[in-house]
Amino acid sequence: MKVQVINDVNKDFVINPLRSIAELITYGDQHDLNFFEFFMEKKVMGEFVRIQKISKIVSVQLLQTMSIMIQNLKNDHSIYYLLSNELINFLITYPFDFRDEELLSYYVSFLRAISGKLNKNTISLLVKTEKEEIISFPLYVEAIRFAFHEDDMIRAAVRALTLNIYHVGDIHVNKYIATTPHNKYFLDLVKFFRERCISLNGLLSPTTECSPESTSKIVSAVDEIEDNLYYLSDVVSAGIPDVGTLITDNMLKLLIFPMLLPSLRIEVSNGKKLSSVTSLCLLCYILRILKIKDLANTVAAALICSIESFGPNIEAKRLDGFMADHDKESHVDDEKPGGNLDSNSVQHNCWHSASVLRDALISYITSGDDMQVVGSLSVLTTLLQTKGCMLFIFHTVTCFMIRYILIIFFLFFFFFGILELDESMLDALGILPRRKQHKKLLLKALIGEDTGEEQLFASENCSSNEVELNIYLQRLKVILCNTPR
Repeated sequence: MKVQVINDVNKDFVINPLRSIAELITYGDQHDLNFFEFFMEKKVMGEFVRIQKISKIVSVQLLQTMSIMIQNLKNDHSIYYLLSNELINFLITYPFDFRDEELLSYYVSFLRAISGKLNKNTISLLVKTEKEEIISFPLYVEAIRFAFHEDDMIRAAVRALTLNIYHVGDIHVNKYIATTPHNKYFLDLVKFFRERCISLNGLLSPTTECSPESTSKIVSAVDEIEDNLYYLSDVVSAGIPDVGTLITDNMLKLLIFPMLLPSLRIEVSNGKKLSSVTSLCLLCYILRILKIKDLANTVAAALICSIESFGPNIEAKRLDGFMADHDKESHVDDEKPGGNLDSNSVQHNCWHSASVLRDALISYITSGDDMQVVGSLSVLTTLLQTKGCMLFIFHTVTCFMIRYILIIFFLFFFFFGILELDESMLDALGILPRRKQHKKLLLKALIGEDTGEEQLFASENCSSNEVELNIYLQRLKVILCNTPR
């Protein structure tokens, strides 16, 4: 006889069997598959849903039972049965009362357990499609609702879940994730990270008393910033089309250009949100952990390159690859205080911002305090260690002093074994032997690489770095000046 009413009097009569079912199914999966055959035959999953519909008193135990079963099942047949049943999506989308923190914790654990069983075959069981297009993915949509919950454990569980989904590599799911409105999640990630950066700056304020408690808070804030960056790095490494670009553009538009770079200016400004030392520190963390070539090169161009000297070249060239990406609709909302820069003020000064920042960086190195010296040199060496950025820096640097500083510290790292120089770096430094230069160009010509033969026999070398430079100068122009495209 089925239970029709569940209340405080008889709830243990339901809870105890739910616990036993989890134990029996786990045991049967490892020793006797007849247990799970009986589970399917009696349609116990349907009974779970019926119990949830008639009473919410046993919701916590039901979610715990489901989590234990899913986590411990090893048999593919059993996993496919659970995930292919539409009842699993019913439980995912059921309107639980999440004001109960314990219930929320078990619900998120339930979602994470499901994500741990995802692969290219099972993920298709949890999505709804129409004309080969995914129109619904409840597991992902419901999970990211709690991505910025105040509880650290819940945030960590949601992030583990999302990474499980991103790294499955299903082309249809990736397209669903990267399109509106779900790509707003990546914008919110950068906003969340920005708030953590502002909080760190508040802890580093000169008015903050130096005490074990304040030191502990600073260490905790730095650890959280690192955790956020490593998560963003893991998201980018999943290789989902457009997601890396979304994160890069949002970092530039919401944090680096409106907050970090302006804070490096020498002149005192009441509008500064961050101190110069905090900005240098955060730039190092971002460049070192994210390791995104486009991001590093754009920052390098903003810090070092004298943009005004390239004005005519930028106007003359239309870079289809870059413009195609940025002609698309932007999903970054306009924010006056912490978002995009004010268009009028930036329009007036955008062509001089790079030289101002470059002069500030040099000033910090030559005459700043200890923290500014360490921060500036750390930014430069981090850029040098970023893949694909070193050649770009040496190609764009026009100031003798900063080029001299870069070479000295680059060679310092090399001679002390901290950084290993390959031939391309030696070539950029101008110390690659001519025999190796000739051999390198000959090899390019033989294997048919771009312009290898032309470089070998032409009277004037045409560097591909010039094209790349123009790409990032164009990026600076679009982001900083908001020029109509």
